[in-house]
Parts: sequence; structure tokens; C-alpha cells
Amino acid sequence: MKTYFFTFFLSILCLSSFRISAQTIELFNGKDFTGWEFVIKDPKIDPKDVFSVKEGIIHVEGQPFGFMQTDKDYDNFHLHVEWRWPEVATNSGIFVFVQDEKKVWSNCIEIQLHAGDAGDFVLMAGADMSEFVLPANQERPAFPVIKKQVESAENSIGEWNTAEIMCVNGHVSVFINGIFQNKGTVTQNKKGRIALQSEGEAIQFRHVRLTPIKF
Repeated sequence: MKTYFFTFFLSILCLSSFRISAQTIELFNGKDFTGWEFVIKDPKIDPKDVFSVKEGIIHVEGQPFGFMQTDKDYDNFHLHVEWRWPEVATNSGIFVFVQDEKKVWSNCIEIQLHAGDAGDFVLMAGADMSEFVLPANQERPAFPVIKKQVESAENSIGEWNTAEIMCVNGHVSVFINGIFQNKGTVTQNKKGRIALQSEGEAIQFRHVRLTPIKF
């Protein structure tokens, strides 16, 4: 059965002791990259050649690999992000709990936006959550994946998608286009930067908003 975001959201409000703050923070102001920093795999590349703003939309070239991250740490929040593939459905991600290491593969939880896999978790650079269990006598993969729990809810190329990400005391829940996809509990970190990835082909983002959750 499909679980829709707002139904789930209302049930959380009824059953728990936290509340959503009335003040939503526009992480992206629609004009420029005030409040953001850049990490690029090739230090010789100007971030402006990878990330740009046009008509209120973030344009990400996809090459070289890297990401744009907030210049502040956040914990306990509801994150809203909209994205679309302008021409080719390929790869990218939304990072939460990024540890400020200034490395392309920084310790964080990636909410996968790879075409067909949006909603998977990828545990980056040693990040961990209780849903990942390493089989006995096996080495930890470089990028462990926690698969999403339902079929893909992504829209077609050129259409906007929405990601709703709830992070509460290190627990992460993900909804793509209003449909529940995945949850992770007892993450290694409960606080960190938020980032949008360049990984592959062009992708666009808009309406990057964070609403604090108060206890």
C-alpha cells in the first residue's frame, strides 16, 4: 500500500512530542549561492563552471563530481527539495549529516536520486545506520546501500520531482513525490551539513527549504 507524505506527517504530529517550527528556512534564495560552499573533485575547476543559478533554478552540470553544501550544520528538520533531469535521467543525490571534511566523498547519508533508485540510502565514507548489517566474514563495501522499500515513484525526464526528508534524532524518513520510500534509524551522526550532488549528467534543483523540528 502506498503511504502518502501528508497522511504520515499528520500521524507523526498526533503521536509524538515534537512539533514543526513555524519558521521555514529558504536554504536556496533563488538568486545566488549565499549560504553555500562548494567541494569539487578537481580543484582546478571553478565551481561556477559546475553550479549556476538561472531564473530561480540551480543548474548542476554533473561533471566533475562534487557537491554544494550549506555553510551551517543542521539537526532535527524537515527538508523539502525539488529536482528534475532536463535531458537524461542519470545520477545525483541529496546529502544529510555531512561532516565538514571538504572531501568529495565526505561522511554523510546520501538520499539517492539515481534514476530508478530515488529513495535508496547510500552510506558515505564510513557513515552508518542500524539498517546496515555486514554479513559475517565480509569486508564493508565502499558505499553500502540501504534499498528503498517500495517501487520507484519518480516522474519522467523534464518533470519536477519532490523529496521530503524528515530527520529526527538521527532517524531519517524519505518520501518521493509524496510516497514513502525509505527509513533509517540510529545513524552514526545526528547533525551536519546538507548538500546537493554533482555526479554524472545535468540535474536541476529548486525550492530547497528546511523547517526545524522542535521538541
